[in-house]
Amino acid sequence: MRKPLMVGNWKMHFTSQQAIHFASQLAGACHRFHDLDVGVAPPATALHGVVDSLRDSGIFVAAQNCHWEKSGAYTGEISAEMVKEIGCSHVILGHSERRTLFGESDPIIKKKLRAALRADLSPILCIGETLDQRQAGNTFQVIERQLQNAFGDLTEKEARLSTLAYEPVWAIGTGKTASAQEAQQAHAFLRSVLVNLFGTDTADKIRIQYGGSVKPENAGQLMAQPDVDGALIGGASLQLENFLGILGYRSLEQ
Repeated sequence: MRKPLMVGNWKMHFTSQQAIHFASQLAGACHRFHDLDVGVAPPATALHGVVDSLRDSGIFVAAQNCHWEKSGAYTGEISAEMVKEIGCSHVILGHSERRTLFGESDPIIKKKLRAALRADLSPILCIGETLDQRQAGNTFQVIERQLQNAFGDLTEKEARLSTLAYEPVWAIGTGKTASAQEAQQAHAFLRSVLVNLFGTDTADKIRIQYGGSVKPENAGQLMAQPDVDGALIGGASLQLENFLGILGYRSLEQ
């Protein structure tokens, strides 16, 4: 029903030339994955070069962030319109590193989400709980609040253009991963919130990725869950063999 969406978030890794080289290698190896949507999110300095490198490859390019204003006195920022003009189709918003290291609140993330949609970008909204919140039994409360605050006033059309990425903060870059059952439980809950917001038909069309120490060894179990519709991949997407191993979580070679 939902085509899996696999995105490599390169974070602050790779110079422009390194990113272009990696993207070229990826494009040469990805032709066999017919049943996946694949994208990469390079650092801002490499976006233009990677877009050119991946042109006509079927691999899309996402920005890792954008500002909520079209232009202005915001030193060091890039707008959604700038990202779109470069050739990006998606943008990652609300990543836990943005929330915790740079103080991005739910209202800020909501403004960025609206800006992305106005610029005809597809947002990938990251949500997830910390270890303390999980241990306190507040996982569902936290992720429902984050989702409601971002998606609460979207139209059904806007919601269908968006993707969710459930990323338990305690599993990002730690080597720890939510079990397949834990991931499915969270994803199924998020789908139920989407049903309440937009109805069953729209909720069934929105893809929910899992992120948090995804690697070839656990990708198959995670992707086998009925409400896990892809992965937002961090460290493993920086090594071609590992990235391809995740993309090949099932036998797609034809």
